[in-house]
Amino acid sequence: MMQGKTFEPSNKISEFVKRYWTLDFPLANTPKINTIVPDGTMKMIFHYGDLYWHHPPSGNRFLQPRCFLIGQLTRPYIVEPDGDTGTFAVQFHPNGFIPFSTMPLKEMENKPISLQSLFGKSGQNLETKILTAKTTAERISIVEEFLIDRLYNCVAIDKLIDSVVTTILTANGQISVAEVSNRNRITRRQLSRKFTSTIGLSPKQLSKTIRLQSTLKKLLAKRDSKLTDIAYQSEYYDQSHFIKEFKKFTGFSPKEFYGEQLKMSLIFDRKS
Repeated sequence: MMQGKTFEPSNKISEFVKRYWTLDFPLANTPKINTIVPDGTMKMIFHYGDLYWHHPPSGNRFLQPRCFLIGQLTRPYIVEPDGDTGTFAVQFHPNGFIPFSTMPLKEMENKPISLQSLFGKSGQNLETKILTAKTTAERISIVEEFLIDRLYNCVAIDKLIDSVVTTILTANGQISVAEVSNRNRITRRQLSRKFTSTIGLSPKQLSKTIRLQSTLKKLLAKRDSKLTDIAYQSEYYDQSHFIKEFKKFTGFSPKEFYGEQLKMSLIFDRKS
């Protein structure tokens, strides 16, 4: 049986980390091919179970590292289990990883980056500690100590960007970049530049991603609703615009995406 659990970060790190989650289920209960849909966040992944293959658009699949950071996604990310799943993950807020990053966020887009590439020997040490830990509580303690130690040499989160992200999240992505810019008295170009460096996405990309995630939750909660109704509730121009955006982010039409694909993409986000 598929099991996913979430855990809250401590107050010391909650400004940066949204939550921790674990997945534990056997190969027999895992979809052979799973689509990870963009959600506007970056995640540090630790596989204490078996590894996962990634199927990039090029078609040449490769085995992902045992421990890595997955950059911002702008397209469907296809993975395939190589065995039983046992995963611990650190999910950052949309702008939460920038204080810890050692390379431009845009360079990590749609890629799994090994922790050794990001943090050198300290990244290797973190991997070893997490993989040898016996409990989730122990893993959380280890990763929080690692992140807090790195914060001492980091700049603070940009408060303007933090405010804009909150606005976009609160509006479920249904707000224009022009309106956000005007509210914060900043030009669209300046805002876009700040977003790219601190989040790895443009304001428009983040808004589209958040709106799509909100729409997925509506699809899950209202399975009998007409797609036209859901499209208008999410403020898409029309049904064809909705289907086009949906396919861009998921690789499927809304009707094709029901079933395991939808469930796997919303294991931790079933509430609207």
